Amino acid sequence: MNFIKKAITLFHPERFQGWGKTRRYFEGWYFKVVNADGSRAFAFIPGIAMDSDGRRQSFIQVLDGVKKLATYHRFEADAFSASHASFQVQIHDNYFHAGGLRLNLKEAKGELTFSGNVPWPKHFYSPGIMGPYSFVPFMECYHGIVSMDHAISGTLEIGGERIDMNGGRGYLEKDWGRSFPSGYVWMQSNHFSRPGISLKCSVARIPWLGSSFVGFIAGFWWNGRLIQFTTYNGTRLHTCSINEQSVHIDLEGREYRLMIHAHRSQSTSLASPIQGLMDGRIDESMTAQLRIRLLEKKTGKLLIEDVGVHAGLEVAGAVDQIITR
Repeated sequence: MNFIKKAITLFHPERFQGWGKTRRYFEGWYFKVVNADGSRAFAFIPGIAMDSDGRRQSFIQVLDGVKKLATYHRFEADAFSASHASFQVQIHDNYFHAGGLRLNLKEAKGELTFSGNVPWPKHFYSPGIMGPYSFVPFMECYHGIVSMDHAISGTLEIGGERIDMNGGRGYLEKDWGRSFPSGYVWMQSNHFSRPGISLKCSVARIPWLGSSFVGFIAGFWWNGRLIQFTTYNGTRLHTCSINEQSVHIDLEGREYRLMIHAHRSQSTSLASPIQGLMDGRIDESMTAQLRIRLLEKKTGKLLIEDVGVHAGLEVAGAVDQIITR
């Protein structure tokens, strides 16, 4: 039965992928929400983790990106349940799905509804953002985009404060596997000069058959089209430079060239998986800025130059492994 569930969910990366897993495994979803005026930003991260000895736990992390606070709520593994027929996850009496969430934690309560979701395209040869790597059974970490951008309605109560989220914007992705990469950078913003623009980009050291390589996946949603820059679609990574103040990434695809200059800001520590156990730490900012330039290669024309705010940014691990020389 688990084999059937796994075969079905392979082509639906947003759904729970861990059927039959009992050890050295994690899976988590990342719900980013920003209110209409940008004064409040939160990330809610539900998931499940199993260590090498088979000890299991489910969890919900809450990140307040403006106040730079994070809380980790641990639950028994049995509090976690998921559907194989659709993306629906429940942890105790907290509910998460592509169309919204409902929270009932001590310091975080409320219900949000999402609309106008922008998913990553799926094809039989490329189920999601991982492309053909989706079919490789030994990857350390898999990634999925549930929605690049969507509208939010509803209210939250965080620490006793009621927060109106109507008119806000959201983003939703997920990760699953054994561990996060040994070194990586991840960034995302869907708050540019006008609605309908969203960027997600990550560069990571990927273990591969006893060796490793620098892999990258980026998507730029603009003018109703998703422009993809990935390891597997012929894109070249010209530059990945990182220092204490900024991150610079330069990607060249077949038709377009994308240049990103990320300004780092104060970050908050979150739990992350190492061999399934959530005992690692990563630092994430939700107040970074991403300056982007998109060029059309054929004409050399600058199509858009803009700045994304309320940006998520993680620079984690041995980043010297991904810096281009």
